[in-house]
Amino acid sequence: MRRRSMGVLAGLVLAVLAPLLLAGPAQAAEGGADEGGREVVVGTEGTYPPFSFNEGGELTGYDIEVMKAVADEAGWRLRFVQSQFDALFGALDSGRIDVIANQITVNPEREANYAFSTPYTYSRGVIVAKKGSDIRTLADLEGKVTAQSATSNWSQVAKDAGARVENVEQFAQAADLVARGRVDAIVNDNIAVLDYLATTGDDQIEVVGDAGEEVGAQALAFRQDDDALVREADQALDALRADGTLTTISEKYFKADVSVEDGGDAEVAGRAGGSWWDSVRDTAWPALVALLKITIPLTAVSFAIGLVAAVLIALARISSSRLLSWPARFFISAVRGTPLLLQLFVVFFALPTLGVELPSFLAATLALSVNVAGYAAETVRGALLAVPAGQHEAAATIGMSRALTLRRVVLPQAARIAVPPLSNTLVSLVKDTSLVSVVLLTDPFRVVTQAASVSFDYLPLFVMVGFYYWVICTLLTAAQNRLETRLNRYVTT
Repeated sequence: MRRRSMGVLAGLVLAVLAPLLLAGPAQAAEGGADEGGREVVVGTEGTYPPFSFNEGGELTGYDIEVMKAVADEAGWRLRFVQSQFDALFGALDSGRIDVIANQITVNPEREANYAFSTPYTYSRGVIVAKKGSDIRTLADLEGKVTAQSATSNWSQVAKDAGARVENVEQFAQAADLVARGRVDAIVNDNIAVLDYLATTGDDQIEVVGDAGEEVGAQALAFRQDDDALVREADQALDALRADGTLTTISEKYFKADVSVEDGGDAEVAGRAGGSWWDSVRDTAWPALVALLKITIPLTAVSFAIGLVAAVLIALARISSSRLLSWPARFFISAVRGTPLLLQLFVVFFALPTLGVELPSFLAATLALSVNVAGYAAETVRGALLAVPAGQHEAAATIGMSRALTLRRVVLPQAARIAVPPLSNTLVSLVKDTSLVSVVLLTDPFRVVTQAASVSFDYLPLFVMVGFYYWVICTLLTAAQNRLETRLNRYVTT
């Protein structure tokens, strides 16, 4: 029976890892212009075709090509970082990136907080609804539910029209919600909508009307104090407009010149898609690389630091000194009472305002370590208290000090008791690392999300990355069982 079970597991492993074995290594998506010059860090989604998306392991799209052309003209060296759209402005505010190139629409609210280049794209908003819907204008959205990215310009347009907005990360997710009838409509850029419809052939939704008559202008977004960068970007865009480069890039993607306000109606042919197997095969290797470079090291380092901190906090928590126990209680309460995502945002985006700026990996390590310490401290405290009082008394009778008793008697016994719940914390930590894309780290889940935004093969890609996480968690569980067996050998019954 054991051999048969192992055979089934081996078959499952082979079935999912086969694409990995057939796929070659993918190059990291890096952008750049000249070898010299100032480095400019560009923030973008990488999941917003045709403007910013990953194809064949390479970051590409209309905005990406425009940004590279600007860098060539201005003499910049570019480094692209990818994150959720809702995290891009936080990254800009905290100085993690220098510019956002992601079809940022210029509006009064944003102009009050950010500096913009001259526009390089003009587009209009459209309303998308399920076929047969009676929605036609913005007025019809009153009391309806729309799906939008939380910080996008179109989200505010929908709210101003009286709609209730449900937040999503990608247009494809919003389109699926409309098709299933879970929301009533979407307000978005007409070019992005055309690209989605042309690529997927989705016949359940359609463009039902314009989102007002205004033409939106999209530009590069900078911090307000980066006057020099804005000036250099404007000069580069003017030169690219004059020599026809912007027109060439625009016509390549849209068969029209969207870099000017009256450049014609955009036409999007979409992207030729392969089978779901092709998507899984092409994404398997980059996702595994991200697992080995980000998830596993981040889990190991964060758990080790968090566990050491948890022991110290647990000892402070059970101390008779209020100067130790009260701060420990507050720490545990604060960590357990706030979401991990919020803790990541505080460490990565808020600390720089206090002069503490950590690289992405260190920021993620700090946030995850703090989270582990907060939860594991109570586990360790419970294990310490579970050691019978007689053990302390027996150690005292042979002259052992409190410190020696703790180190030689109490902690070893508490460790055996704490192994199962601490292993559960470790397994949870592996899965929690899927949130680190908000601090500009490309973890396996982010790799799969980027691939799915282009191929729209969400189910097979998510199953694949889920399998990766499951394998790691299963191996950790096996290690836990082995450790428990070894520790139980020294327990008398």
